[in-house]
Amino acid sequence: MSAVYLASRKSVLGLEKMAYRGLAIFGCGAMAFSFSRNVTLSLALMVVSGIGMMAVLISCNTIIQTVVDEDKRGRVMSFHAMSTIGTVPFGSLMAGALAARIGAPWAVFISSSCCIVASFVFNRRLPALRAMTRPIYVAHGIIREDSDEG
Repeated sequence: MSAVYLASRKSVLGLEKMAYRGLAIFGCGAMAFSFSRNVTLSLALMVVSGIGMMAVLISCNTIIQTVVDEDKRGRVMSFHAMSTIGTVPFGSLMAGALAARIGAPWAVFISSSCCIVASFVFNRRLPALRAMTRPIYVAHGIIREDSDEG
């Protein structure tokens, strides 16, 4: 659902908000899922978490591809993929070790709490991100120099 919504957008403007909101939605869905004992509720919460996860992944990917120079895009995207996909085994190892000590529900709860905190940190840093991306958006013609957007 979030992929269809993001694909229908006409501009990259506002994607940074979608990224932090998606991370918060993912974290809240996973947090609620961590203690759900009802299969129907768990399935619904997994859908919510999936919507949030796709929103953050697609938003970040699109922002990166928009701001990176064309001649460097392939290298940057391969580094992005490596850092996104390549770190999953380490996170899984830590989550598994935590689950072995305190139980899977609490491990998911703590991990999802970290996602929610990260979304708030990202949101607080948005003005700095906008200041860095604004000149690039102006150069690409995404926004006008005299505009309040971006």
